[in-house]
Amino acid sequence: MRKSLFSSLALVIAVMLVLAACGNKEDKNASSSAPASASPSASASAEQSQNADLEALKGKKIALVMRFNTGTFSAQYVDGVKKQAAKFGGEVTVLASENDLAKMAANLDSAVNQKFDGILIDHGDAAALTNGLNKAKEAGIPIVAFDSGLQAFEGITNLAQNDQQLAEFTLEKLAEEAGGKGNIVKVWVAGFPPMESREISYKSFIGKYPDIKEIAAFGDASNPQLDTQNRMEAVLKQYPNKGDITAVWAAWDEFAKGASNAIKQAGRDEIKVYGIDLSDEDLKMIQDPTSPWIASAAVDPTSIGTVQVRYLYQKFHGDTTDPVVQLEPVFVHRDALPKDKVITTAELSEYVEGWGSSDVGNTDYLKELEAAAAK
Repeated sequence: MRKSLFSSLALVIAVMLVLAACGNKEDKNASSSAPASASPSASASAEQSQNADLEALKGKKIALVMRFNTGTFSAQYVDGVKKQAAKFGGEVTVLASENDLAKMAANLDSAVNQKFDGILIDHGDAAALTNGLNKAKEAGIPIVAFDSGLQAFEGITNLAQNDQQLAEFTLEKLAEEAGGKGNIVKVWVAGFPPMESREISYKSFIGKYPDIKEIAAFGDASNPQLDTQNRMEAVLKQYPNKGDITAVWAAWDEFAKGASNAIKQAGRDEIKVYGIDLSDEDLKMIQDPTSPWIASAAVDPTSIGTVQVRYLYQKFHGDTTDPVVQLEPVFVHRDALPKDKVITTAELSEYVEGWGSSDVGNTDYLKELEAAAAK
C-alpha cells in the first residue's frame, strides 16, 4: 500500500516535469518565431540613408541646350525649367543655339566637356546631335529631351506634346467656323519633329475637306514673327478682296503673331487666325476682340519645363524612366475667355479645363527633396 502510494506520487511528479519542459520549449519557440521589431538603431540608419539620398540630389548642375529660344513660349518654358531645378536645389545654364544646328551640336559637346551633371535638350535634331549624345552616354550624363525626336537613342527620355492632336484641335475648329469651305493660308516650316507631326494632321485635314483650299503656304524659323508678317502682307496684296481669304492656320505661335499683325494692320477683320502654342503674350492677343487670332491649342509651357526637370531628377536618383512621355494639349478659344478682364496663363485653368500645373513625373522622394531644399 505504502509502496503503491510512493509509486503514484512519483508518476505525478514525472508528468508535471514533462509538462513544464514542454511549456518552456513552447515559450522559447514562440519567442524565437515572433517578429523582431525594428531597433532604434535600425530606424535611425534607414532615416540617415534616406537623407543621404536626398542630399545627393542637391546641388546638381544642369545644362539646357536649346535650338532656339525665340518668343514668349520659350521664355515661359525656360522659366519652368529654372524654377523647378531651383526648387530641387539645382542650377541651370542655358546654352541657346539661335536655330543653328552646328552651334547646337557644339553646345552639346561643351555641356559634356564641362561635366554637367545632367543635360536637357529642347527641339533637338537626331542627325546633328548624334556624336554629342553618344559622348554624353559614355560620360554617364543623363539626358531628357523635349520635342526633339530622339527616341532611337537608348536611355534618353523624350517629352513630346501630342502634336497631331494640337493640329487637329485647331484645324477642326477652323473647318467648323468656316462652314467646311473657303481659302486658307498655311504658315508652317519643315525640319522640326513637332512640325512634321503637325503636318500629318494638316494633310489629313485637306483630304477630309475638299472645299477648303490652300492658296498660300510659307514659314521660316529664323525670324519667325517678322518674316511671317512681311510675307502675310504680300499675300494680302495678292488677295485684296474681302472673302478671298477665309482663315490662316499657323503651326507655331510666333507664326500666328506675325500673321495676326499683318491682317490687323490691313484692316482685314474677316480673316481669322488659328494657332498652336500659348504664352501670356499670345493669350492677351486672343482676348483682344480686334485681333484676328481667335484660338490656339497648347500645353502649358511652364509645366513642360517643370516635368522635364522632374524626369532628369528621376534619372539622377537611378530610376528607370519611360522612353517617351506624351503631354496632352488643351484647346483655347476666345469664346471661353472672360470679356471684362485680361487674364494670364496662370489664371487660365479657371476658364479652360485641363490647363495648368501638372503632377506628371513627380514622386514622393522628389516632393521630399523640394521640401528639404526649401528649408
